[in-house]
Amino acid sequence: MSKLALLKIKTILTMKNSILVVAVMALFAFTSCKKNAADSVNETNVTAAADRDAKAGEYPVMQFEEKQYDFGELTQGTPVEHIFKFTNTGKSNLVIVDAKSSCGCTVPTYTDKPVAPGESGELLVKFNGSGKNQVSKTVTITANTEAGKETLLIKAFVNPKEGAAAGATK
Repeated sequence: MSKLALLKIKTILTMKNSILVVAVMALFAFTSCKKNAADSVNETNVTAAADRDAKAGEYPVMQFEEKQYDFGELTQGTPVEHIFKFTNTGKSNLVIVDAKSSCGCTVPTYTDKPVAPGESGELLVKFNGSGKNQVSKTVTITANTEAGKETLLIKAFVNPKEGAAAGATK
């Protein structure tokens, strides 16, 4: 073999060795910086999460006697109201945060006091009798239940006032 061929072989081997050395050092560098994930777990957070999970089933539950009420037939403009009764069948105090209707013609009124487990409460819904023909309105209650929202429905068939023509459903 010529000196040139030996020199080329030596250069190739040196380059391969250099690449191998760099690869080994990179592998060592990446694995030596690895932290054990279990070492970085905060025990306070673990305890808090365990407590939270244990209490997850302790939400209040709004159990309504009825979730829908039909006022039947009424004359347009005649105000009516209905009381929806409920019981907290859950394991913690029930707090109603808000109650909103699907339109301004329906006004819900609710207690701002917590309802203890086993206790009952009421939600008054007033409908001003607006609209014509078959009318449906919803009341959405925001509370600290697991779902966060409960929905009630009221219905009525609104007959036009004397002298007014029947129109489309509102």
